Amino acid sequence: MIEHHKRRYNYTLEFLQSVLPAPATVLDLGVRNELSEVMESYGYKVINTSGEDLDEIYSAVENNEIDAVTSFEIFEHMLAPYNILKRIKAKKLITTVPLKLWFAKAYKSDTDAWDRHYHEFEDWQFDWLLEKTGWQIKQTKKWTSPVNVIGFRPILRKFTPRYYAVYAER
Repeated sequence: MIEHHKRRYNYTLEFLQSVLPAPATVLDLGVRNELSEVMESYGYKVINTSGEDLDEIYSAVENNEIDAVTSFEIFEHMLAPYNILKRIKAKKLITTVPLKLWFAKAYKSDTDAWDRHYHEFEDWQFDWLLEKTGWQIKQTKKWTSPVNVIGFRPILRKFTPRYYAVYAER
C-alpha cells in the first residue's frame, strides 16, 4: 500500500470508528478497493456499488436496510452530487472529500477519464451542499496530506488541510 494512502486510510478509519463503531453494515459508494478491505478487517460489513454512474443511477442508495452510507473521495468526481445526496435513504452518512487548495489546480489524471475532480470543495461549500440535501452535520474533521518532496507546495501541504471528513444524519 502506498504510504500516503495508508495515512489517509488511517485517518478515515479513525473518523469512521468515532462516529459509527463496528460492527455496522455500510454501503460504500464506489467500487471495492483497499479501503473496503481495511474497513472489513476492523469489523464492518461493506457493500460497494458496482461502478455505475452515480450521477444518473441512484438505485444503490435507495436501500434503507444499512446502518450508513460511506463515501470516501467520491463526490468530487461527480458532476451533480446533489442528486444522489438527496436520494440516500440511510439515516447516516460518513464522507470525505478533498478540499480546494489555493496553491494547486484541481486534480486531473491524464490517463484515466474517470480519475478527475470536477469539484474540489471549500468546507463551507460542502457543508452547504449537505444541508441543502437534507443532512444535518454532526461532526467534522480535517487533515493534511504532506508529501516527502522538496518545494514550496510540499511545504504548504504540511500545514494546509487537504481532506475534510463529515458525519451527518437525517
